[in-house]
Amino acid sequence: MKAKPTAARAPLIDALKVGAAQLIVLHHLAFYGPMSDHAARLAPALIAWLAENARLAVQVFLVVGGALAAQGLAPGGRLAPGGPTLARRLLLRYLRLGWPLAVTLMLALACAAVARRLADLDHLPPTATPDEVLIHLLMLQDLLGVEAQSAGVWYVAIDLQLYALLLAAVGLGAKLDAAWAARAPAGAWRPAAAPLLIAAGTLASLLVFNRDSDWDVAAPYFLGAYGLGVLAAWWGPELRASRGRQMGLSLLAGGVALALWLDFRSRLALAAAVALLLVLAPALRLLADRARRRAGAGLARGRRLGRWLAEQSGASYALFLVHYPVLMLVGAAFERWVPDRAAGTHALGLLAVWGLSLALAPRFHRHVEQPGLRWIGRHLAVPRPA
Repeated sequence: MKAKPTAARAPLIDALKVGAAQLIVLHHLAFYGPMSDHAARLAPALIAWLAENARLAVQVFLVVGGALAAQGLAPGGRLAPGGPTLARRLLLRYLRLGWPLAVTLMLALACAAVARRLADLDHLPPTATPDEVLIHLLMLQDLLGVEAQSAGVWYVAIDLQLYALLLAAVGLGAKLDAAWAARAPAGAWRPAAAPLLIAAGTLASLLVFNRDSDWDVAAPYFLGAYGLGVLAAWWGPELRASRGRQMGLSLLAGGVALALWLDFRSRLALAAAVALLLVLAPALRLLADRARRRAGAGLARGRRLGRWLAEQSGASYALFLVHYPVLMLVGAAFERWVPDRAAGTHALGLLAVWGLSLALAPRFHRHVEQPGLRWIGRHLAVPRPA
């Protein structure tokens, strides 16, 4: 989920991650009662929108995640020589996602146990067996039909599956590139094979798998959005310098249009818009810098904003993980000890959960997530994955 994108693209990616993370948190606050049920009387339209539509922010994470993974793994669509094997990259990806997930899963289990003693709430998960905990740690809960112990853990499993598909495409693409290079005449045009494989998978997802909800526990359902991000990273930079990239993006845009015509999905429209933003990011950054100079505003303010966005973006995974245990605990406490069912009181409770989550996330990122990743990096002696 974290690579080092080009300088032109980084601020936009950070801003997208920060905004999407906040919307996901607010979606869960609105979706899981009972505080939101009471607060809805104060702002029914807002709570209804957050509960139903804010979840579309997941598409932002899918597209951005695909772009970052592609840039970190195989810039331009070709695997850089040297570095860890693909299998080790997948292991490191699993550990990078799994270490903070394991910690927050234990936190969620503890908070759920306390919350069940305080109140009988519909959204509290059932007590997990040791086997179910292990299944969660292996990120297999949705594939095996095990009820999730925390909100959003499905996305972590999907992220790992999508990265595995990307690795497979890059690995197979490298073999095809080598075979093509050995047989093609000197000077022949040789496009990278991995982007073509991802493009084919993306179109298959958009036209087939993403239209069938039975697939929503597996990577093919989400590959459409993720693949758009991957291809935005591979084909977007220096687009004017390559007719092949222009042709590829044109064909992909046609596929997206066909998918929307066959079955309009707001999630797909949003994913396509985010991918287009990533393609246009360098030009947008240049225009923004020129506008600031013309307005007489120095670049120092922009750099400060960029640093703040980078810090918040770095803690977005932590926020994604920690907010639901906080919601379970505070929601149960309100149900037990706050007899007032006034909408304003419970709206304050939701704001308290939001504020506590925002305060806890950067601390979790600094004191739990990052030290664990440094330990993993030292002992595996390979660089972190994208």
